[in-house]
Amino acid sequence: MARTEQTVRSLVREDPELADALERLLDQQEEGDEDVLKWRNVKEDVTTGQWGRLIEKGVLEDAADGFRLADTDEIREALSEDVEVEDDEESSWSQWDKMAAVGAVAMMAGYSINSVRNTVGGALDVLLGPLDAMLPFYLVILVLATLTGLYSTILQDNLMDMSGMGEHQERMQEIQDAQKEARANDNDERLEQLREEQMDLMGDQLGMFKQQFRPMVWIMLITIPVFLWMYWMLLAGHVDGGEGYLVLPMFGKLELLDGVAGFFPAWIVWYFFCTMSIGQILRKALNVQTGPDTA
Repeated sequence: MARTEQTVRSLVREDPELADALERLLDQQEEGDEDVLKWRNVKEDVTTGQWGRLIEKGVLEDAADGFRLADTDEIREALSEDVEVEDDEESSWSQWDKMAAVGAVAMMAGYSINSVRNTVGGALDVLLGPLDAMLPFYLVILVLATLTGLYSTILQDNLMDMSGMGEHQERMQEIQDAQKEARANDNDERLEQLREEQMDLMGDQLGMFKQQFRPMVWIMLITIPVFLWMYWMLLAGHVDGGEGYLVLPMFGKLELLDGVAGFFPAWIVWYFFCTMSIGQILRKALNVQTGPDTA
C-alpha cells in the first residue's frame, strides 16, 4: 500500500469526518481555477484541526501560493473503501468507572461519619486483623503502603494512555512556534488559522485529562477503605500501647497520632513516605509511564 494511501486510511480511522473533508478538498483542487488550496477558501469545509493534521502528516504539501494534496489518486483509492473506525469505547468512562467514582466519594464520608468508619473498619479487620497480630503497627502501615503502591502502579499501567497527551503537547508546541513565525512575518491569515487550531486543541485537553483521571478513581476506591481501617484502628484504641509510636528522621520518636510539625499525624506522614518511595521503585521496575511521552 502506498504511503499517502496508508496515511489517509489511518487518519480517517481516527477521525471519520475527515473523509468528507478530503472529498471536498479533492473537488476544490481539481475543479478550482487555481491548482492550489488556500485556507481562506476551505475553512468552511475543513476544521483547523483537520487542516493542521493533513499538513503534519504530509497529505497537504506546500505549493507556490498555498497547499496541494500530495497524491489525489492514492487519496481517492483510500476513500473508495470503507475504513474500520476505531472504537472509542475504551477511551471513555464506562458505567463501572462511574460506579467506582461514586463508591470512592461515598467512602470518603467515613473520615467524618463514625458509623461509616466503624462499618468499613470492622469489615476490613477480618482480613487485616491477622496482619496486625503478627507485626508492629508501623510495619503494618509499611506493608499496606507497599500493596497500595503495587496495585496503583498496575492500574496506572493498564488504564492510563499517555501517548495522546504527548502528541497533544507536541502539537501545541508546534503551533506556538508557528505563531511566533507568523507574527514575525506579519502573516495575519496564518495567525488566525493557528489560533483556531489552538482553541480546538485546548478543547480536546479536557477530555484527555478526564481519561487520565480514570485510574485514580479505582485507586481511591481501594485505598480509602484501607486508610479508613488504619484510622479506625488508631482512634478506637485497637493498637497495642507498645506499638503506638514510630521514629521519624528529624522528628525522633513520635506517637502515631502526634502531629508532625503541627500538621499531619505521624502515621499519615509515614504512610505517604512509604507509598511514594515504594511507588517510584515499582514504576521504575515495571517500566510504567505516568507522564506524557514526547520522545
